[in-house]
Amino acid sequence: MAFYFDEPSRTFNEYLLVPGHTPADCVPAAVSLKTPLVKYRKGQEECPLTLNVPMVSAIMAAVSDDKMAVALATEGGLSFIYGNQSIEDEAAMVARVKDYKAGFVTSDANLSPEMTLADVVELHEKFGHSTMPVTADGSAHGKLLGIVTERDYRLSRMSLDERVADFMTPREKLVVAQDGTTLKVANDIIWDHKLNSLPIVDANDCLVALVFRKDYDSHKSNPDEMLDAHKRYMVGAGINSRDYAERVPALVNAGADVLCIDSSEGYSDWQKLTIQWVREHYGDAVKIGAGNVVDAEGFRFLAEAGADFVKIGIGGGSICITRETKGIGRGQATATIEVAKARDEYFRETGIYVPICSDGGIVYDHHISLALAMGADFVMLGRYFARFDESPSAKVMVNGTYMKEYWGEGSARARNWGRYDLGGKKSLSFEEGVDSYVPYAGSLKDNMAITLLKLKSTMCNCGALTIPEFQDKAKLTLVSATSIVEGGAHDVLLKDKAPYASNTR
Repeated sequence: MAFYFDEPSRTFNEYLLVPGHTPADCVPAAVSLKTPLVKYRKGQEECPLTLNVPMVSAIMAAVSDDKMAVALATEGGLSFIYGNQSIEDEAAMVARVKDYKAGFVTSDANLSPEMTLADVVELHEKFGHSTMPVTADGSAHGKLLGIVTERDYRLSRMSLDERVADFMTPREKLVVAQDGTTLKVANDIIWDHKLNSLPIVDANDCLVALVFRKDYDSHKSNPDEMLDAHKRYMVGAGINSRDYAERVPALVNAGADVLCIDSSEGYSDWQKLTIQWVREHYGDAVKIGAGNVVDAEGFRFLAEAGADFVKIGIGGGSICITRETKGIGRGQATATIEVAKARDEYFRETGIYVPICSDGGIVYDHHISLALAMGADFVMLGRYFARFDESPSAKVMVNGTYMKEYWGEGSARARNWGRYDLGGKKSLSFEEGVDSYVPYAGSLKDNMAITLLKLKSTMCNCGALTIPEFQDKAKLTLVSATSIVEGGAHDVLLKDKAPYASNTR
């Protein structure tokens, strides 16, 4: 006879936080959102990897590429580059993030002198860059021969067949700096010479990176940036339980700071074997998260297998149909609460704190606050980030409204059967995700600023200045269906949607 849980599984929308006392010094500006990313001996050592804000982007082709990784790291979060691509392409994305070096950019739109204006136009349309380096072999790190900017050509006056060598600004007219130049010195050179960009070259005059005036200004205004010991942006990468023996070394060599097994369900020997392989070959030097699970048993299994963090959630994502397809899953709030209790029990027994990540089921910004209050150390978001300029999916017009394409890793479009732990089978006859649109929302920076302000304000309403304090002081109450209706605008005729009503839809 099947085992029955006594209580129904619940979603975030069925809970509210009851406010506590707010001291005078408890203001949003004083709130710290730092949170552990990987396991450590809490109370005995510092966590080796921490997030500056408790948000990571989902391991999805519609969400997390190198552009998203840089944008999110700039704001204090972390992206997990999607693994549903070749090993070489995923490693290249990771390498581009690490090469960015907080202001030092490796160009992905490079020219050779034999290319034409038509090639310049094509690269501009593809990448949106107005500055493109010209190297002898057309590579990102070849011998620097010149630069092409929008000031070097006029489409109305020039033939598309004209060679780059004939209209570029040549090397002898460029101001450059040597490899090893600090960002501050590079910025001084930019300002002294009234430049928009500064090439960095090595001793052989090969291009190392570009520094842009706008990126330095951005760097100064983003104190929460996620940087490693070498001042490079931090980035994660997704793996599966099939080709890990080839994929993991490539991602580690590319500089990935943390890995995560991407799977629809993590309570399996396949994930245990993957973690064991990483430990046998890298010890604790390589950090690896696992999941997803929805109960205490699943958490304990992965924690004992050696996972550095554990993801929670099955079937709660907006594009996930696992529950209706297979009847497998659990309400995200209930799963988060139970796994958080299991994490705390495991810590009391072992002295090892294994962070947990709530993945899925977040519809509104305040659901992030609820997930953290229920015990999550951080949240993983797909749809939230898919809406922004920085996501890799296409921006399209649908019924007069701009939308972004958004598809699940379990959809037919993704054909990411490698994320399913099924003992070596390489194809499935059914889907667990859909192909969809989400409303376009603009830039990541602007939207995250609003979301984080809401989170900090909520924490202050509960008298908390840190996430652990928030979890300790939070008081949660179940709400009725009537209360849910009462919680929004009702019994009025709305004139327009107010700015403060923004959410993750």
